[in-house]
Amino acid sequence: MPRLTTAQALVRFLAAQHVERDGRRERFFAGCLGILGHGNIAGLGEALRAHADLLPFRPARNEQGMVHVAVGYARQRNRMATFACTSSVGPGATNMVTGAALATINRLPVLLLPGDVFATRRPHPVLQGLELPHDGGASVNDCLRPVSRYFARIERPEQLPSAALEAMRVLCDPAQTGAVTLALPEDVQAEAFEVPAGFLDQRTWPVERRPAAPAALERAAEAIRGARRPLLVAGGGVIYSEATGALRRFADETGIPVAETHAGRGALTSEHPLSLGALGATGGLAANRLAARADLIIGVGTRWGDFTTASRSAFLDPGARFININVAEHDAAKLSAMMVTADARVALEALRERLEGYRAPADWEHGAVEAAAAWRDEVDRQIEQGERGDPPAQAAVIGAVNDACGERGVVVCAAGSAPGELHRLWKARDPQGKGYHVEYGYSCMGYEIPGAIGAKLAAPDRPVIALVGDGSYLMLPGELATAVAERVPIVVVIVDNGGYASIGALSRQLGERGWGTLHHRDHGRLPEDEPGADGGLRPGGEPLPLDLAENARSLGARVVSVRTIAELRAALADALAAGEPSAVYIRADRYRSLPSYESWWEVPVAEVSEQAEVRMARERYEAERARQRAYLTPSA
Repeated sequence: MPRLTTAQALVRFLAAQHVERDGRRERFFAGCLGILGHGNIAGLGEALRAHADLLPFRPARNEQGMVHVAVGYARQRNRMATFACTSSVGPGATNMVTGAALATINRLPVLLLPGDVFATRRPHPVLQGLELPHDGGASVNDCLRPVSRYFARIERPEQLPSAALEAMRVLCDPAQTGAVTLALPEDVQAEAFEVPAGFLDQRTWPVERRPAAPAALERAAEAIRGARRPLLVAGGGVIYSEATGALRRFADETGIPVAETHAGRGALTSEHPLSLGALGATGGLAANRLAARADLIIGVGTRWGDFTTASRSAFLDPGARFININVAEHDAAKLSAMMVTADARVALEALRERLEGYRAPADWEHGAVEAAAAWRDEVDRQIEQGERGDPPAQAAVIGAVNDACGERGVVVCAAGSAPGELHRLWKARDPQGKGYHVEYGYSCMGYEIPGAIGAKLAAPDRPVIALVGDGSYLMLPGELATAVAERVPIVVVIVDNGGYASIGALSRQLGERGWGTLHHRDHGRLPEDEPGADGGLRPGGEPLPLDLAENARSLGARVVSVRTIAELRAALADALAAGEPSAVYIRADRYRSLPSYESWWEVPVAEVSEQAEVRMARERYEAERARQRAYLTPSA
């Protein structure tokens, strides 16, 4: 048995882990991202330096950002690979909490290795350590417990083997995966022990495709055959299980139309005649209108988030029933659904076989095809219309980015007004569903740039464009320096709309007139209290002297500023050809956005207010809330 420090044994263990699915064996950890401090430099830092050939180390600039890099990588690799992330004790560890929450909410694997306070407690309270009079065993790393799918504090070296194996079990489980935390006291990291035989051997974790119970498939097939207006809703599980081909065959043979969640966007290419596109609060007219009429909804790989159900107002048929195909039983049981707990690809193929000879009612299928075609025309109209004006609308920016990506490119986005418009306007061209990379489970501002770095590291042969707007660029611009240092040639499109356009629009809907949502010095006035030429209100106050383009340039990126969509298209082509981290800056009109397309999202409005606008918004809120449904119809 070799005698190694805890950190050395952990690094060698991580380097030996592999996963296998469908006969493809892959290394699970692409490396370790980290920022070194007193809590990890002598332990993990020494081990990573000594074993750089086994587990490559990439330094980051922000602990939250490096977790986003790992998540972006894992998403692009369909959860079959990720990075480990190490930080020092204290603020470095707590900086990872946001990234951990994002990973767990989106069901994406990442291993966190924060330093922790001394297990001996001799130097106590340690620098950057938390001291609680009522709990001598607590540290700031306990903040990571509620956002981790598995958490262990390694207080003795002998605890490492069992904890590391348990961590891998969770990371490789499609139903349980998310952030996993192994908190490592800094003295234990450097302590040596006799490593048990077999712990460092090459190990392969099978990622099994869980089959559906035959009885569950029979019940689902019977329900589909009896439905008059069936609708399939594709979630992220379709893409992660590599089931896009199975979904296309299912739609072709059954005639059932397909709508998509944010995570499932692109599961069916937009040109498919039965592709309705985006569904829900950020959905389009085709999907939302058919959802309102559907009497049977087949959810595949979706966790049924609030946006997908439009706050439980999307499916309005009084007798609407649900079938949920999901590898996670927790999600399969939602909405009083008929449960099919299984891998998405296996279940779709098995269900298609049981539906041989079945076709959705002709009037429903033909109506879906017509609605999908009309929606494609509406997308073109919004993009073309958005090009008019100075500055252009964000819709036109999305059209230019979409064309620059082509079939192989990847767009990365997360927060603000851009995800909603991307969901509606994106023309999905990649049959594998990997071109649309929008983190909307957590909608975390600042994810875009590090997420794009992760996506590019995972798919170096694909163009990767991060679309950043609504103030999100200011959250984590420093990761551009990481892209420069690591020579990761992403392209960042910085959309400047003067502040938080998404929340500004929501604020106006709620009667709050955009208060607190602009990058302005307000001088005591409401931020939107001056009439514009079109009769609408425009910002009062003095804009902040921000220069986002110059900021990106100062971080080492190649930067071009443009004003028109034609200039944007040319700049994107040049940036993608340059092969280096680049940014393109463009202003967009914050007041030109897409219609709601008969969707709603519940945000409560003050029940009493002295402001007339708020009282009117409350009346609209009550009217919309009356459309909500409990979805308690028996599944069978």
